[in-house]
Amino acid sequence: MPQDFPDYLDVDYEAGEGEDPADYPALEDKIEKAIEVTREGLEQYENPVVMWTGGKDSTLTLYFIKEVAERFDLDVPPAVFIDHFQHFDAIHDFVDRWADEWGLEVIYARNEDVGAYADEHDLEPGDDIPVDALDEQNQHHIRNLLEYEDDEFPFLLDTYVGNHLLKTVALNNALEEYDVDGVISGVRWDEQEARADETFFSPRHDPDIYPPHDRIQPILQFDEAAVWDAFWNFVVPDTVAGYPDEGYVPESDDDLPNDLTQDDIPVSPKYFAGFRSLGSEVSTEKSAQEPAWLQDIENTTERAGRAQDKEDLMERLRDLGYM
Repeated sequence: MPQDFPDYLDVDYEAGEGEDPADYPALEDKIEKAIEVTREGLEQYENPVVMWTGGKDSTLTLYFIKEVAERFDLDVPPAVFIDHFQHFDAIHDFVDRWADEWGLEVIYARNEDVGAYADEHDLEPGDDIPVDALDEQNQHHIRNLLEYEDDEFPFLLDTYVGNHLLKTVALNNALEEYDVDGVISGVRWDEQEARADETFFSPRHDPDIYPPHDRIQPILQFDEAAVWDAFWNFVVPDTVAGYPDEGYVPESDDDLPNDLTQDDIPVSPKYFAGFRSLGSEVSTEKSAQEPAWLQDIENTTERAGRAQDKEDLMERLRDLGYM
């Protein structure tokens, strides 16, 4: 990490403060802002990465990065995929497929200590892990940062300890290892109350909690419906040969145009199957039978199919470095 970080940056940490998606009423307004923030992020930061989960928001963010990099002759940064050991197999397949298609460097961030214990003891999600069986770093996070007092915790992503160890600690270790100064993230204002006050450039500078870095957040201004509008009118037509340039919204994977198949489309198959949000295999359920973009987005909750969504928990995890 450069010793003068963040003094070499000239970004407005208040940009977006007090705003919400309604301040960007048209899809074109949202896209224009995303391009602006993305370009500034790629130009200002010396060693950025993009968070990629295989989900719609991070894939949309990656699309903007690729488009901006090509337009302004900038480098596409590596993608960080947090492997928390409890993904749907389809997510791994999707990330591998499109990383290869788009020529991406992917950094797989894992909490190797927790993963090794789980492998050695053939654990299933929900099985207990003794705190004192883990290394000094993980014990420090459990006892001192999370202030967790029990002797064991469940090997389960959608819990306070599990989420922090499997995602946040894994991410922070990767940021430190690769000297990252900027994390380009696909979070949105409307997704959760804990993210409603985020700004386009959000500082994370406390070295006692995480390797100092900034979050660059180009799609805060998108809501769920706008994300899907962007996919079917821009992302898919621009990246899939043979897809109609004017866009086309399929009603199923059997309804794709021009003999294209689901494998040809940079949209996770879980969305085609009815999932609205992608969490862990053991704690996420489909919201309906229809593809995500055809569901009642306006009157239902996007993350209703996920087990962990308590806002006080999300706020605490965010303060510790969670996305």
